[in-house]
Amino acid sequence: MRLALVATALFLAGIGTASAQSVESDVTPESGGLIRQDHDFAMSSIVPDQTLEAAKIEDEHDRFSVKFGFVVMPMDYTSFDQDARSKEQVGNQQDELEARSLRLSARGYFELFRTWNYMISYEYKGFDQTSESDWNTTDLRIATVLGPKLGTVTVGKIKEPFSYEMVGDAANLPHHERLMSPFFRSRNDGVTLGNAVLDQRATWIVGWYNDWLTQGTSWSDSGNDFAGRITALPLWSDDGASYLHLAVSTRYYGAVDDQLRYKGKPASNVADDFVDTGKVPGDHAWHTGVEALWNHGGYSLLAEYIRADLSTRDDRDPTLGGWYVTGSWVLTGEHRPYDRKAGYARRILPQGRWGAVELIGRYGHVDLDDGPVRGGTMDGWWVGVNWWANNRWKASVGYGNIDLDRYEVTGNTKTLLTRLQWIY
Repeated sequence: MRLALVATALFLAGIGTASAQSVESDVTPESGGLIRQDHDFAMSSIVPDQTLEAAKIEDEHDRFSVKFGFVVMPMDYTSFDQDARSKEQVGNQQDELEARSLRLSARGYFELFRTWNYMISYEYKGFDQTSESDWNTTDLRIATVLGPKLGTVTVGKIKEPFSYEMVGDAANLPHHERLMSPFFRSRNDGVTLGNAVLDQRATWIVGWYNDWLTQGTSWSDSGNDFAGRITALPLWSDDGASYLHLAVSTRYYGAVDDQLRYKGKPASNVADDFVDTGKVPGDHAWHTGVEALWNHGGYSLLAEYIRADLSTRDDRDPTLGGWYVTGSWVLTGEHRPYDRKAGYARRILPQGRWGAVELIGRYGHVDLDDGPVRGGTMDGWWVGVNWWANNRWKASVGYGNIDLDRYEVTGNTKTLLTRLQWIY
């Protein structure tokens, strides 16, 4: 399957049209018609929606541009209800009020022999798994189109193209937090080449990553990662209100200091790691991912499966994995617009003055137990409500019920999370 993925990407590279990965907060061609820009509508909404025209700078000679962006999740409140066995497994989880994320960004283009796009973002409480600091550089990248058949090359600190949850921005996902985090890395230093092809009915992207230069480690001790993803739209109708997205991806995870590690939280940023393999002596692991997203009007169903095959020193080569299914129903009828250049769906854009209301149901499973690796098994279900008040504001609440099987004990944890977010 991995060889087929690479071969298909190389084949598609020869028939593509020039394209670039979209910035998550931008309006895409698929969603441009859904934006209500008229002043009367914006001000008559129950939550007024103001534009920030001053947040963009353009050179009059078209030599460079700067557009500032903000993603603010100013308030998360999470409460926990654990049984005695859960506390025995992971300790007493504390209720917490936090600023979940504050991302400041600048992006645009400049002319240097050719046109280069750039993206810089700095984030508080982000999703960079390599740092314990509150403030980190999330994105630091430049990109340029090599040609209509080759696509766009991107260099810098970027996402690895593996897993729908990671490729898509957290602010656009129907559920609150990512569950497949044990199997991907949020950002890494590297280079990618990708394109949208077949009249934007498919995308491909491949990349190589190694952060030895910025992390201060030696080349030999810092693991090399390789990742690739191919998406397809076998169904597309009603101007994008109905579609079926399918994707496959693969990731080669090179061991750091000859150690592999998988750990994850119960879809909560403030919780401790519920599943954790610890450091497993090994050389590398191959990850395989499968995605499907079906949308019809206000209804959607998102599913993802990931398998990790580890190559360990004892040659017992355990297999880990996880999956989830998320169902969404937008009561007010809006749909989540799909970005055909990036290969994922964006946030809801409400059409009425009272905003859009979305009901969410989710079930997920993460299994980090196999052979000598005993990281635990986690099962959970979540229900929630998202209120997309306007194009930028969202308020949401979600309830989760998680069972953890670890240390030969099965414990139960219930969570309640409320969130407020704003995107520009």
